[in-house]
Amino acid sequence: MRRMRNAAGRGRPKQVTVRLTIPLLGEVTGVWEPVEAERKAAWELYVELATRVSTVELGPDDGFLREALTSFYSLFGTTRDILRRYGPDVAPRRGPGRLTFGALAVTVLNQALRPLLADWHPRLAAHEALRPSGTDPVAHERSWEHAAELRGEIATVREVLIGLANALAEVAGSADLLRPATTPYPPGARTG
Repeated sequence: MRRMRNAAGRGRPKQVTVRLTIPLLGEVTGVWEPVEAERKAAWELYVELATRVSTVELGPDDGFLREALTSFYSLFGTTRDILRRYGPDVAPRRGPGRLTFGALAVTVLNQALRPLLADWHPRLAAHEALRPSGTDPVAHERSWEHAAELRGEIATVREVLIGLANALAEVAGSADLLRPATTPYPPGARTG
């Protein structure tokens, strides 16, 4: 794979093979040969994904389901904004098996996030409406009979978002921001 250098001297691939498995749709696979606008858009969406609860593992007693769904929902507005700003340069016409930023982003929104939100948002809202006055919202949410099922579906969609984020990071020429920075700095320094 031939690489270009970005301003910081890091290599950016001229071509990336992408493989995402999306529930209900199956596998999305192809080659992405990004243009500069796609690299910039990839970085913007990657920053959004890397800094949201939507790409962080949600354990059985961690977090708040409502917060996870809200984070997923906000990706629609963020992605739309990026697509509008960069225009058709991030969705050039390509042949079969050739991917673009626009195609990947819209596919993930419509085929992974939208079905989850369309099903679970109203169900969770109905449960929230039944919360007795004075009851802690987190305790009420965790007592919901469907909480574990929703957490499982959130985890499945999270994997799709991580796959997308990894492709975006590669295109942008970025380090992996999804993993905690655990290497001591400067190199060789000891942590205590």
